[in-house]
Amino acid sequence: MTEYVLHCMAQSGHSYKVALMLELCGADWETRWVDFFNGEARTEDFRTKYNEMGEVPVLETGSRMLTQSAVIMDELSEKFGKYGWTTTEERREILRWTIFDNQKVSGFIGPLRFMRTLSKTGETEVVKFLDGKAKSSLEILNKHFKQSDFAIETKPTTADFSLCSYLYYDGELGIDMSVYPEITNWLARIRSLPGWKHPYDLMPGHPMPDAN
Repeated sequence: MTEYVLHCMAQSGHSYKVALMLELCGADWETRWVDFFNGEARTEDFRTKYNEMGEVPVLETGSRMLTQSAVIMDELSEKFGKYGWTTTEERREILRWTIFDNQKVSGFIGPLRFMRTLSKTGETEVVKFLDGKAKSSLEILNKHFKQSDFAIETKPTTADFSLCSYLYYDGELGIDMSVYPEITNWLARIRSLPGWKHPYDLMPGHPMPDAN
C-alpha cells in the first residue's frame, strides 16, 4: 500500500502543484482520478469522505485527508526536507509568492484556461477581463525572473511549484508566452529538475472522456 494517494485530475493545475512535488521528492504515491467535470467532487459522498470544500487536490495519507495545495506542499516540504525555507525571511517570501500565485497567477489563469479551452465560452467580457489580469501578473513574474533564477533567489521552493502550475499546459491559455522570455527560462529551469514531468504525464484523466 502506498504512503500517499492523490485524488486529482489531469486538468487541475492545483493538483499538479502537489503531484509535481510528490514526484520530485521521490515519495511513495499513486493517483485516484476524480471525475470533476461530471460533478464527483460536489457529491455528498466526496464531501463527506474526502473534502468538505468539494475540491481537488486531496492528499490521502493513512486516515488523514489533506486539502489545499499550499498546505499540502508545506507538509511535504517538512516531511521530506526539500523545497522549503531555511530562514524566517525565506519562509515569508515563500508565503508571499504563494499568495500572489493563488490570487493573481493561478487565480486568473486557471479560470481563463477553463473558459477558453475547456468550456469554450468564446471571448466574452469575463474572458477579456481575466486575460488582462493574467497578463499583468505574468509581466510581474517576467520582471522578477530577470533578477532571480527562482521565486526565492537561486533555489527552487514550493513557491515555484505553485506559480508554475498552470503554465505547463502548453497552448491552452490563449496567451502568447513568447513575450515573457524570463518566464520561459524559469520554466525550463524547473523542467530540468530530476523527476520533472508534465501534468498530463503525472495525473489521470487526459484527454477528457468526451474527447475520445
